[in-house]
Parts: sequence; structure tokens; C-alpha cells
Amino acid sequence: MALKDITLGQYFPGNSPVHRLDPRTKLICVVLYIVALFLAAWFVTYAVMLAVLAGSIYLSKVPVKSVFRGLKPVLFIVVFTAVLNLFYTPGDTVLAQFWVFTITLEGVWRAFFMVVRIMMLISGTFLLTYTTSPILLTDGLESLLGPLKMVRVPVHELAMMMSIALRFIPTLIEETDKIMSAQRARGADFESGNLIQRAKALLPLLVPLFISAFRRADELATAMECRCYHGGEGRTRLRQLKYKAADYVALFLFLAITAGVGVLGHFGL
Repeated sequence: MALKDITLGQYFPGNSPVHRLDPRTKLICVVLYIVALFLAAWFVTYAVMLAVLAGSIYLSKVPVKSVFRGLKPVLFIVVFTAVLNLFYTPGDTVLAQFWVFTITLEGVWRAFFMVVRIMMLISGTFLLTYTTSPILLTDGLESLLGPLKMVRVPVHELAMMMSIALRFIPTLIEETDKIMSAQRARGADFESGNLIQRAKALLPLLVPLFISAFRRADELATAMECRCYHGGEGRTRLRQLKYKAADYVALFLFLAITAGVGVLGHFGL
């Protein structure tokens, strides 16, 4: 797997209907989408959720290959989860049995739906960062978590830290790729050997990567101090967040879809 396959934190500029939605709307819709995914029970409800995801990707104008590329880093987790559900799900219809492992029909279906759920969950949440800039994401989070300010929760600082973390993921990935290329030019081998040997070969990357990360953090802190940044109190925004008609339509649709999937899932559909 190449480091360029990790697309978490990337933002694809655009002017699609999804890009133009208020960041608070997108955050709420993602939460409703996740809830609906966990309420899905069988083919009908999963087909509905797949249609919702496909429609969102189509409206966002984000390249489909970028969405699929973002799934590559989590393939191991997906396969591992599928294997666990396949072998450790009890059921009445036994398909195969060897040693301490038993494969049941119920386990096959559960593994299949678990894989589909994880892949749709990751694709849907990645679509949020693909279509929302880090600054707007920070503003949306701060606005939604605003009531927590009454109990002295540093909402602005928390939202800012999350936004900076997301913003620096692509930067650190690019830095890691540069360090690996430099060490390959000096004879380092990161791809041969078993899993343990390959993990040990990655250890020399940690020192220069940590040095680079701390240097960037220090430069960012200096830049924020030079611009007189002192937290969220008294700050104004260049772009004021306002709900539009499209936001209300999107919220209503996702609320209706979540409720509908919940009802269908209750009947096992």
C-alpha cells in the first residue's frame, strides 16, 4: 500500500451542492448517516444506505477512485473483522467445521454485512473532509458544540486542535514519503521480509519524522503568536455560517432516511 493511498484529511475544492452545504449540516448528516448504518439490518436497508452514499458521492463531484483509494489503508481491519465474525458467530446452519472453527450461514451473512457497513461508514465520513475545508470544519464544530461553553468547556480550542490534526495528516504523509524515498536511495529496504522485519525497517523513519513534526508544530505556534492568536474569545469570522434552503432539505432527507431505515430494520428488512 502506497502512502498516497491515505486520503484522510484531504480536501477537494469544488462548487458542488455538497460543497455549498453549511458545515454544521454536513456534520449532522454524517452523524445521522452513521446512526442509520447501525440501524440497517438486511439487504433492503443496506441498499437504501448504499444509494444514499452513491448519491452523495455523485453530488459532491469527488472522484470515485479517490473514495475507493481511501479504503485501502483499512483493508486489513476490514478483513480481520470479517474473519472474526465469520468464525465466531453462532448459528443453526453449519456450513463447515474444522479444529476449533465453525462457519455458519449466519456467520457468513454477518461477516458480509459487517464488511459493507465498515466500508460505507469510512467512505461516508471521508466524504465530509473531502468536501469541507479545515477552517469551515472548525467553525461548524465550534458552532455545534457552542452550548458546552456554558460549562467552561474550551470548545474553540478543541475544534481548532481537531482541525489542525486533520490538516496535518496529508502533510505528515507527504513528509514520510520523502523520508522513505531518501532512505531508499541510500539502500534501505522497506518491502522485503516478513511482517516483523518490515516493521523493524520502518523504525529509522520515526526519528526524522518526529523531528519534522515538532519543527512544523513550532513554526505553526510561532505564526499563530505573530498573528496575535489568543483563543476563541472575541474572535470574528471572515465567513458567517448561515443555514440555507438546501441545508434544511438535506437535514430533512437524512432525518427521514434514518427514521425509515430504523423502522425497516426493526422488521428485519
